[in-house]
Amino acid sequence: MKIKILEAKKEKFVFLLEESTPPFANALRRIMISEVPTLAVEWADFHENSSALYDEIIAHRLAMIPINFEPSKFNYTEDCKCNNEGCPLCQAVFVIDKTGPCVVHSGDMKPSNRNAKPTDPNFVIVELLKGQRLRMEAVARMGIGKSHAKWQAANASYQYYPEIKVHSADFKTYLKDVPKSAIDIQSKSITVKDFTKTDMIKKAAEESDGAFEVIEDATRFIFTIESISGLSPDYIATTAGRILAEKAEDFKKQVAKI
Repeated sequence: MKIKILEAKKEKFVFLLEESTPPFANALRRIMISEVPTLAVEWADFHENSSALYDEIIAHRLAMIPINFEPSKFNYTEDCKCNNEGCPLCQAVFVIDKTGPCVVHSGDMKPSNRNAKPTDPNFVIVELLKGQRLRMEAVARMGIGKSHAKWQAANASYQYYPEIKVHSADFKTYLKDVPKSAIDIQSKSITVKDFTKTDMIKKAAEESDGAFEVIEDATRFIFTIESISGLSPDYIATTAGRILAEKAEDFKKQVAKI
């Protein structure tokens, strides 16, 4: 198995996985989405809310705000030494106290734990008119996406690696609608440079009367990971790999007992 990084940005990570299989690739993708632990608001305590929105709506909005945090500094509440009572090692408390007229943003969530804060201070929570007030506490805890969407770590997808085989010398005439930045055309070969344009290349191949074809390699996969949590996409990828390895090891132990 080989891995080659194709693109690495703050919220997007693209890599090529080689010498693998579809079942392995899909297992890795599913873990990235639903089993990498993140931090999200789990419950809220409202002391005063005279805004136009019900408590439940504001609580829902708070739960969907991604939170930056240091994974090594947080435990699952049920695994913490505080015996599920809640402490700085397993939860982050955010306080909001605003009086209108104003718009309450995620930047108004004052954290009790300096290791946790919203990924962006500009998420809109609620608008307060003159005299309206929002005073509350929100508690964020660790969880995973398969328990609730608010803990989903990333949007992750993969595609088979596209290989282009040329069968006719006039293949170039069928590529006029494909952006030049998407492919590298040589005298007798085509190499894909921008994998997001693969569908355009496939369409051109279908209309080429057999001049060239796109073949998908089921042993190579192009993964695209977009973080929708406070975790970096490369961390999500490596953590998913570790979780999958742990699952495989646990499976081996269980089978050995049979």
